[in-house]
Amino acid sequence: MNKQEQVMTDFRDLFNKMAWLNRNKMEDSLKGYKPSEVHCIEAIGKNADPNVTKLAESLYMTRGAISKLTKKLMEKGLIDSYQKPDNKKEIYFRLTKLGKDIYNIHEELHKEFQERDQAVFKQVTEEQFDGMLRFIEAYSKHLDAEIKKQGISIN
Repeated sequence: MNKQEQVMTDFRDLFNKMAWLNRNKMEDSLKGYKPSEVHCIEAIGKNADPNVTKLAESLYMTRGAISKLTKKLMEKGLIDSYQKPDNKKEIYFRLTKLGKDIYNIHEELHKEFQERDQAVFKQVTEEQFDGMLRFIEAYSKHLDAEIKKQGISIN
């Protein structure tokens, strides 16, 4: 296996280990909510004036899938929709009290996992972080270009 293959294999393994390790705690703390619902709540909580298009782009989902997901979240009382006075065409979403509670639980879990993993990150130098971030940015830009080249649209 060459180094490129090793990096990709190790990234997948790392992601799978994190997901496996975090899964039980996430499922216990967020019982009754699917991962896609929690991720949508997170995106709504972190974005200013999120609409279907903005959510589709940030979650790498189709607008149709986001429309269905936001409808479910509204039915569950986790989000509501609103319009701006100067733009009656566009519909935006915000978290309800219950949605904010779920958002906060999810954020606290992420903080807990981050604290658990500090032993590793404390050992990483600024130069190592910078190198990793440069690689991730370059690879992400490459994938964005490939997505665009293939004419794939999440909208």
